[in-house]
Amino acid sequence: MTSDTQAIEVSHLVKQFGAFTAVNDISFSVAVGETFGFLGPNGAGKTTTIRMLTGISPPTSGMATIFGHDIVRDTVAARQSMGIVSETSNVYTDLTGWQNMMLAAQLYRVGRTERDRKATELLQRFELYERRGDRVHGYSKGMMRRLTIAMGLVNSPRLLFLDEPTSGLDVESNLIIRDMISDLIRGGVTVFLTTHNIEEANVLCDRVAIIDKGLIAAIDAPERLKKTIQSVQSIEVSFDRSSPTRLDELRQVPMVNHARKEGDKFKLFTEDPTEVIDGVMAYAHTHNTRVTSITTLGPSLEDVFVKLTGLQRSGGGVTAID
Repeated sequence: MTSDTQAIEVSHLVKQFGAFTAVNDISFSVAVGETFGFLGPNGAGKTTTIRMLTGISPPTSGMATIFGHDIVRDTVAARQSMGIVSETSNVYTDLTGWQNMMLAAQLYRVGRTERDRKATELLQRFELYERRGDRVHGYSKGMMRRLTIAMGLVNSPRLLFLDEPTSGLDVESNLIIRDMISDLIRGGVTVFLTTHNIEEANVLCDRVAIIDKGLIAAIDAPERLKKTIQSVQSIEVSFDRSSPTRLDELRQVPMVNHARKEGDKFKLFTEDPTEVIDGVMAYAHTHNTRVTSITTLGPSLEDVFVKLTGLQRSGGGVTAID
């Protein structure tokens, strides 16, 4: 495709810090109007990539363009159409919410009349307008995060970079931000979203790139990614009574590749769900127990992520590597 249809084009991008390679020869493109997820554990190279794409940190080699503008040679033009929301809140806590919005608008060179209108609209959208005159040091973490995102939208960007937008937030702020992202998507804004929140990527993104140790392991639509990893199909089963040895016993059922306990249920991973269902029913009969529920599940995006990156689960989630 041409740059008229591509918001971002990345070719063989590399970033090294001394002997350490943080981003290792990655290439991808993001179409205009697309919501593109950059999914990976902490330390995978997500933030380093965003810093290169937004002109904050120069690449060691390779190139990237934003709406056809080279981010290194034509940084000003490339940045005019983008909004940037970094992982950490970049607000000035001694200023009021309104003053922070005005400062961001001036940095983005938004005209005086437009900046007042846009600041009012965004602060209302993020439920901060009533607190606009308060100094930000009195805001909660969620309010600061919402203000940071509002500041990144003050220039009505065509492309918005969101680096871990909902990390560590309360439920209310999380929902407000997700609703805002959905509104932007419906409005045709291109969104580049870095996250380690698998469900967030699954719900919001047209396509997802999975990055680990600076390398892209896969890029595709979430549903297609799931279908490519057939070995992480699973059976979820529960029984009428518990047994301390049940998990180990279920691991011995033919065609079960891996098993784990989830609450009162057991999840059995397999390439042949039909064979495993037959095996589970046979197991229940020989062990004098009754199956109370059994469900066939396709792979989740979390399963794909674990399979591709080799991360281990810890309790109910994925263990991130810093």
